[in-house]
Amino acid sequence: MKYTTEELTQKINELKEKLSVTVVSHFYQRDEVFEIGDITGDSLELATRTRDDDSDFVLFCGVAFMGQSVKVLSPHKRVVMPKLACCAMAKMIDGLYYDDSVKYLEEYGIKKENILPITYINSNADVKAKVGEMGGMVCTSSNAKHIITTALDEGKKILFVPDRCLGQNIANQMGLKSMVIGEEGDPNDADIICYDGFCSVHQLFTIEDIEFYRKKFPGILIAVHPECDPKICDASDFVGSTSQLIKYITELPKEQKVAVGTEFNMVNRLRPKNTYILSSTKPECPTMNETTLEDVYLTLKAIDDGEPINEIEIDEKTQKWAKIALERMLSL
Repeated sequence: MKYTTEELTQKINELKEKLSVTVVSHFYQRDEVFEIGDITGDSLELATRTRDDDSDFVLFCGVAFMGQSVKVLSPHKRVVMPKLACCAMAKMIDGLYYDDSVKYLEEYGIKKENILPITYINSNADVKAKVGEMGGMVCTSSNAKHIITTALDEGKKILFVPDRCLGQNIANQMGLKSMVIGEEGDPNDADIICYDGFCSVHQLFTIEDIEFYRKKFPGILIAVHPECDPKICDASDFVGSTSQLIKYITELPKEQKVAVGTEFNMVNRLRPKNTYILSSTKPECPTMNETTLEDVYLTLKAIDDGEPINEIEIDEKTQKWAKIALERMLSL
């Protein structure tokens, strides 16, 4: 039987009242899924806020690495997901590719003990664990500059995974030299060596898009996420994480026009006027949009039936080292 959006929302709310479960929704989720979240925010915010929640279950509406982060920080919680959607960037690296990156640096004479790895939170638990075991830590798009500044004090080469764009943009902001693994050059000459991963959604924005809006609306501001290509960030007026973009845009005068370079669903929920998408193509994350209201309902119903589905499980060693990598960041 097919239910309407209103019927599904009602059934979901009834089950939420009945069960010991907290629904969390990432900013990039569909509107109707975002709106039924008890806790909403970006990936790290959701993981940290659920630590203080006393429900037996966390139902996470997002992508798999985010559900893993909740489980890593709160191993006693039962974490389920309506869809085990996999972030394309996180899927670009795994433990084996990470080991290959370390070997690449060793081939250039950089000893393993002189490498300090940092992984963007947009990575799976096995990569976070590898980083933690090597003495490294996690970062987010909002704290990456602070984390890298702290890491540089150790006098080691920074291996930044998996997002080359975030690593390059932070290096540019700090006046540091970066290079991407596989590019021509010697990593000994770089401060930050970046893995060649990226967000496909944030690669949609182009210089031509920026030129179009500046010509169409003189005085318009351009605000983008640091997962965009460095050329886009350099040509923009503001570069910030999801939370920073929301704060920046919502605090602008109502008459100030702004074109935003990040995921469609989040931007579409911002100011109703004078806010534009910085792309001729709809920049909608396909994996974030896999989760539907029906998926949420069926996941809650499975909990109610005593047979939870899509539960996040992490082995003990991965749990230990991934948590260490995350907690090193949180301690800073």
